[in-house]
Amino acid sequence: MNRKISEVAARISRDYEGRPVHLICVLKGGVFFTCELAKRLTLPVSLDFMSVSSYGGGTESSGVVRIVKDLDEPLEGKDVLIVEDIIDSGRTLAYLIEILKQRGPASIRLCTLLDKPERRVKKQVKVDYTCFSIPDEFVVGYGLDYDQRYRNLPYIGVVEF
Repeated sequence: MNRKISEVAARISRDYEGRPVHLICVLKGGVFFTCELAKRLTLPVSLDFMSVSSYGGGTESSGVVRIVKDLDEPLEGKDVLIVEDIIDSGRTLAYLIEILKQRGPASIRLCTLLDKPERRVKKQVKVDYTCFSIPDEFVVGYGLDYDQRYRNLPYIGVVEF
């Protein structure tokens, strides 16, 4: 995992060379990955947090997206990199990207630790940086949870019901 995060950080550092990048960590699961990624970036980094939910307590997206915590800083003119723990249906990210575009950033890109491309409903969600593509299984650990449990596992595991 450390090797893949370092590889993605090196790509991001090359792509944004000479420019600061504004990381938007999508809480709560994204905080573990965002911290590890930020430590490996070799360019100026600013950081903000947003909490957007479409899950509730289950294992399937409800399809209803709501902002739980909004950003503290304006995005006008910034190169924004949204950092997520996992992307599957893309509903949450499609909504979030549209909201953030209205705030005038110079650019918006998307980085995720895990991607489930076969679950993608919102095909317009383009993931720019991915550490791992995984099959359609429910996973926990390294920030990912099941009803707020298992986030603190130092690895990623599949939940068997």
